[in-house]
Amino acid sequence: MTTSDAPEPHQEYDDDLTALLQAVWGEGFMSPGGSDEVDRVLEGLDLTGLAALDLGCGLGGATVHIARQYAVASIVGIDIEDNLIEACVELASRAELADNVQFLKVEPGPLPAADASLDMVFSKDAIIHIADKHALAGDIFRCLRPGGWFAASDWLAGYTGAPSPEMEAYIEAEGLDFGLASASVYEAALGAAGFVDIRVADRNPWYRHEARRERDNMKGSLYAGLESAVGTEFLERQIDVWDKMIIVLDQGELRPTHLRARKP
Repeated sequence: MTTSDAPEPHQEYDDDLTALLQAVWGEGFMSPGGSDEVDRVLEGLDLTGLAALDLGCGLGGATVHIARQYAVASIVGIDIEDNLIEACVELASRAELADNVQFLKVEPGPLPAADASLDMVFSKDAIIHIADKHALAGDIFRCLRPGGWFAASDWLAGYTGAPSPEMEAYIEAEGLDFGLASASVYEAALGAAGFVDIRVADRNPWYRHEARRERDNMKGSLYAGLESAVGTEFLERQIDVWDKMIIVLDQGELRPTHLRARKP
């Protein structure tokens, strides 16, 4: 392949979008709840001395928090965009966590882990970008040791069949590569892969409140700083995304959800 034939680097989350998301959700985070929501996903799990992987690590906030707070032997964060991995490495370096944290830029496809080599696969709101939930569940199962855990949060669809016009408008406004699926699809995929102790916890009621607070902050206390950082047009477009998201949260079509399952 010649240089002119090479594909453009994949980038959905550019610097303006990541700057806005961190202003709203906290340094290193590209989805709501920050480290508190990571702790809720992992509640009751003892990760001391274990090997973990963060699937879709984004800007590294969750990976760094797990490395700091959960005494893992190692954690590898993976994502598909160079700029995100660069930001992760910088965040971990500032946190002085080079010893047990690694970040890898990967291509879409099988996880970069050997069979039965991990004790936990974690993900925070990134699986929405992976359309084939069954294939992913099978690959996670492959990578885990017996007794290993899959623990994640994700954006789920609260509808079957066609989305409403309001949901279509929200997805179009986001402009991201979404592979939304319902809780029943996730449960079926995990069960078919061989997982047991499958748990699904709906977070829609919590986030309906949070999304309004976030939108109001963007229009209020955060507005001047964000306008300076990303420009008026981009900021107003993102406020419109939040407005559309609140509608579909209220309609129950977008359902932030916690997921957990164990490899027997």
